[in-house]
Amino acid sequence: MTEIDIELENKAIAKEYKELLRISYQTLSEDDKKLIRKAFDVAVDAHKDQRRKSGEAYIFHPIAVAKIVASEIGLGATSIASALLHDVVEDTDITVEDIKRMFNPKIAQIVEGLTKIAQVKTDQEISMQAENFRKMLLTLNDDVRVILIKLADRLHNMQTMDSMAEYKQAKIASETLYIYAPLAHRLGLYNIKNQLEDLGLKYTEPSVYNDIVGKMKETKEEQDAYIKSISDVLKSSMDSEGIEYTIKGRPKSVYSIRRKMMAQGVTFDEVYDKFALRIIYKSNTHDEKFLAWKIYSIVTDHYRPSPSRLRDWISSPKSTGYEALHITVMGPKGRWVEIQVRSERMDEVAEKGYAAHYKYKQGSNNEEHGLETWLNLLKEALENSSGDAVDFVEDFKLNLYSKEIYVFTPKGEIKSLPKGATSLDFAFSIHSEIGIRTRGTRVNGKLVPLNHVLNSGDQVEVITSQNQKPNSHWLDYVTTARAKNKIKNVLNENTKKIAEDGKELLTRKLRHLKITLNEPTVNELVSYFKLKTSLDLFYRIGIGTIDNQQLKDYAALKSNTFMNFFKAKIKKSPSLPQEQIQKEEISKNYDLLVFGKNEDKLDYKLANCCNPIPGDDVFGFVTINEGIKVHKRDCPNAIRLQSNYAYRIMPAKWIDSSQEEFKATLKITGMDSLGLTNELTKVISNNMHVNIQSISLSGNAGIFNGQVTVVVKNNSLLKKLIEAIKKIDGIDKVTRIYNN
Repeated sequence: MTEIDIELENKAIAKEYKELLRISYQTLSEDDKKLIRKAFDVAVDAHKDQRRKSGEAYIFHPIAVAKIVASEIGLGATSIASALLHDVVEDTDITVEDIKRMFNPKIAQIVEGLTKIAQVKTDQEISMQAENFRKMLLTLNDDVRVILIKLADRLHNMQTMDSMAEYKQAKIASETLYIYAPLAHRLGLYNIKNQLEDLGLKYTEPSVYNDIVGKMKETKEEQDAYIKSISDVLKSSMDSEGIEYTIKGRPKSVYSIRRKMMAQGVTFDEVYDKFALRIIYKSNTHDEKFLAWKIYSIVTDHYRPSPSRLRDWISSPKSTGYEALHITVMGPKGRWVEIQVRSERMDEVAEKGYAAHYKYKQGSNNEEHGLETWLNLLKEALENSSGDAVDFVEDFKLNLYSKEIYVFTPKGEIKSLPKGATSLDFAFSIHSEIGIRTRGTRVNGKLVPLNHVLNSGDQVEVITSQNQKPNSHWLDYVTTARAKNKIKNVLNENTKKIAEDGKELLTRKLRHLKITLNEPTVNELVSYFKLKTSLDLFYRIGIGTIDNQQLKDYAALKSNTFMNFFKAKIKKSPSLPQEQIQKEEISKNYDLLVFGKNEDKLDYKLANCCNPIPGDDVFGFVTINEGIKVHKRDCPNAIRLQSNYAYRIMPAKWIDSSQEEFKATLKITGMDSLGLTNELTKVISNNMHVNIQSISLSGNAGIFNGQVTVVVKNNSLLKKLIEAIKKIDGIDKVTRIYNN
């Protein structure tokens, strides 16, 4: 480069720096400006020999990221300085320790968080991408600003991808649509979300993107005239009411038009609401709501509204902090038009997310304020981020994108939940301890099942009991990730507790059979009962699936000469190493396949094309000559079968028969005596792993009649219970009745 070029470049860098200070959304003090200047100088020096693929000096990138952080996200000096320095540790000789020494621990921590994200190796595979995403979200535990600066970094990279190889563009764009756009949406950064989505589409489907952009330019004049015709009508009424306002026509994003075309199967010309009208009014805090509804009445005086499409996010703001009234009205030429009504404050919150929200809330420019609350919103999603990364991301995305409903507590406090949430989800949303102890729920005063789906406006009351424990069915009753994780944790703890009791029980039972419970015995028993781990074995003993007779059979075999052959077989077969036996998790021993909603046990054959094994995700396909054939969900033929013969597909799933629960009804008769009812319920509830589902007892002229429906794991437990009831003084007969 010539000296003139270098001089011009330096002038351009200085101009960008001044622009950065000018557009900052927060009010910068002298100390703030000094901090930003120092970060700028360090970054310029560190990157002085680096250039981007486009040929321009690398420093333009950190400055651009800092500008997005300052103006579009609205953060203050700490974040602006961190954005300027975000690549120095990764790309130059400067270390995190150097930054801590030159600046402060907070900036060093943010830069280190950004470096951690950058160092995660990316790969085309979704599981790797999911793992990256999880690692990235876990940096939130350090500081939420790491994610915000990363979003700004991603946005600038997307804006300057033209000089990259095509395959790289497609990869980065897919990742943006899959991860970063939903994240911006969740943080209330709608401007950034729209830009990320549009740029994502530009590189994943360039021809579609260019086609829509071209058509939008063609129709721009006509749209401007249409918007003007509505604005002119509304202006006169609003002026006469003395409202201060501005009206803007806002075209829908390219990505949202594309999504509408796909969802409704229509062409560009058939998408009606390609733009929205935005009325932004001046107001003090006191009159904000009143003025919004005044404008609503002016709009609806002139244009007929669609009542089903009125969205009132002023009375109940979205969990992202978004507030506005959305009115869809029938405009001229028979077209539906969306009109958004927002105060200047609401508009700022909508554009800049929480940074603006908390600026107004705290009446302060300090970015530290309110960020704690913001951080907590996302920490919730990370609470139980163990397990499969892909599941975690899918859960997270589900909770990001789901529409919200608003329900009330008995005291009238409002809670927001994802659409489709149940009354049990509500219990867990209040507190996990309340969720775990939930015995029943009332919605609008009526007792409802735990899987009752809530609607906006419902008032929900949770009834708890100290003795209540979650069971495996609860996982089918909830939709939120938080509730599912809590239930799984409790179920695992229960399983371990039952296994511990089972181990003690097994030790005693084997002692009677003159066998010592040691490692070789455990290995033999695990193989003998075709199980996977010692925990499986102890759990089954604990719940009574393996009874005394089966243990006697094992003991007989052990003393038999045949046992020597059996031992040799165990040695030859890859025996389970000790660490696997001690494994702290119960493996699900899938051994039963059930079909349909009612989980019926039907005859079936396993398909040869994909050879499903117990535990695989599967479905049943009703063939013409060979009954039900079971295929894996990802079988090469699955899509063809499901699209061509949907009516012949049956839902199917493997279940662990030892962890299945069964219902049984017992008829009990005897002589009515004082305390008999009390004794009976005590015996049933003291019997381990038996739950009472319904009970009806009556006494008549000294005769006692009762009917009890219990839920048990298996038949041997039921027999044990019947024997225990028979021993109660005054009980005459206990019989099982079958409801045909």
